[in-house]
Amino acid sequence: MSLSAVNLAANSATSVTTVVTEEAWIEDHANDANAAAAVASSALKRLFDVVLSAFALMFFLPVLLVAAVAIKLDSAGPVLFRQRRTGLNGQVFWIFKLRTMRVQEDGADIKHAAKNDDRITRVGGLLRKTSVDELPQLFNVLKGDMSMIGPRPHALSHDQRYEALVSGYGDRFRARPGLTGLAQVEGHRGEIHTIGCMEKRVASDNAYIERWSIGLDIAILLRTVPLVLRDPNAY
Repeated sequence: MSLSAVNLAANSATSVTTVVTEEAWIEDHANDANAAAAVASSALKRLFDVVLSAFALMFFLPVLLVAAVAIKLDSAGPVLFRQRRTGLNGQVFWIFKLRTMRVQEDGADIKHAAKNDDRITRVGGLLRKTSVDELPQLFNVLKGDMSMIGPRPHALSHDQRYEALVSGYGDRFRARPGLTGLAQVEGHRGEIHTIGCMEKRVASDNAYIERWSIGLDIAILLRTVPLVLRDPNAY
């Protein structure tokens, strides 16, 4: 075989490999796009959210009532805390929580909660440790503002700050925010010490959106249960 024939065969093989690689890349990213669209529009996911949040509200109602009384006895102020957050496709909604702090911030400069934060009340510290303060968000899930599983929503001022600093931050809004999420079960919950902390959280959020399935939601939910009892990043 001549040298030119050998080169031609090698070039042909390289071309075929390149085409196959490109097709695999396109197929992989098409699957990601399909999953990202499905996480926002799936009727099965919405049914899962409604049934589970309704059941959870009935189950945890006594806990919510006891917590409400404890909050009123512990410090002055309302039982519920409301704050604006960014939801699906960038739509702003009001999130509900049990009040755990002496302040009720919803402005242009909101400080992240930190360990030994002096804004947190005595009862609030316990509620945050056990994540009981998040239970009113079950109403957000029923309303359709949130999902049981998805990227955790941040305060509007934090969204504005990190969207300018973290690549892919705005892609988190392709899904409804969640009561829990992949980032939380992977250990990316809690105080943001560096931009790297937020980058890891955003990477997990986008990985969830692009690989979504109802099976993944169930797996994340099961991994969340032990964290409710013991999570070093909850404070």
